[in-house]
Amino acid sequence: MFSSLVSGSLYAQALPDAPSQQKTHSALQGHIIDTNGAPVADAYVTLVNAKGANDQVIHSAADGTFLFNNLDPATVRLTVTAAGMETFISPEIRLDAGETGHIPEIILPIAPANTEISVVATQEQVAQAQLNAALHQRALGVLPNFYSSYIWDAAPLNFRQKSWLAFRSTTDPAEFAVIAIIAGVEQKRGTFKDYGDGAEGYGKRFGAAYADVVVSRFFGSAVFPSIFRQDPRYFYMGSGSVRHRALYAMSTAFIQKGNSGHFQPAYSRILGSVVAGAVSNLYRPDNNRGAGLIFRNVGIGIGGHAVVSLVREFVLRKVTSGIPDYEQGKPVAEITVAPPAKK
Repeated sequence: MFSSLVSGSLYAQALPDAPSQQKTHSALQGHIIDTNGAPVADAYVTLVNAKGANDQVIHSAADGTFLFNNLDPATVRLTVTAAGMETFISPEIRLDAGETGHIPEIILPIAPANTEISVVATQEQVAQAQLNAALHQRALGVLPNFYSSYIWDAAPLNFRQKSWLAFRSTTDPAEFAVIAIIAGVEQKRGTFKDYGDGAEGYGKRFGAAYADVVVSRFFGSAVFPSIFRQDPRYFYMGSGSVRHRALYAMSTAFIQKGNSGHFQPAYSRILGSVVAGAVSNLYRPDNNRGAGLIFRNVGIGIGGHAVVSLVREFVLRKVTSGIPDYEQGKPVAEITVAPPAKK
């Protein structure tokens, strides 16, 4: 704080000199303390000429005092800085020839602590936000498109998030509508004929088809992906040649992205189909049980995934609502282009 200067401003002590030895230089002194009255040693005291010339810097002594000598008459300003304390800047001070100016006590308050708070979302929080957004994705405004990720480097899901995604997808009204169509086609074609006809046969086909989906989805998209640390989603590429994108889409029937971001054999998806086929032996007709039922499930799972992936890559994004514009799939810079063949 800069209190009023003694006697209205600064007072000067002029010592009489013999006419032949009149002083032409000035001096300026002062005392620096903290708010508790303790002297502030080693503070930087900068004297600046009002015209921006002849800057001088000194340190305060152990008792907090400072003194500038041999100053030319001028209008000056003081700046005082010390570690951990607020900066002091004086008003303009006029120094006349032969005078020693005395600054009233300079009190430096403790500088307020600057606390910088960095808020960083955890990987789980980022994944949850991306999952919540994906659960609004619907093709044609009706069909759930929850398992398509249009963020190429999306945060990996944990077991709870994978399970929630599986639950939401298998309990969506559109899923029941699809199962109803499958059961109707099976009944019309006489698939699993031991189920019979009519409402009872249709109900059995519907229940069995839905059970296949639930078991396959939970094991193939939640349980095994958590064990093998793999991601059950399809990662939209969206850039590159049509051929490159088509090959990538079909290859996801056999590979899937791991939590590390690298692609791996699709252990999770294939084992999920195996488990679903094995469990289906518990409720399928006796004549249809056995290893053949398991291989049927695995074959349908692989082939179906390849077809669905092609649709996801080339069709669904154009007709899916709820996708932010910035979600564009794999950045072009990451597309690997084979070098031209040497002639």
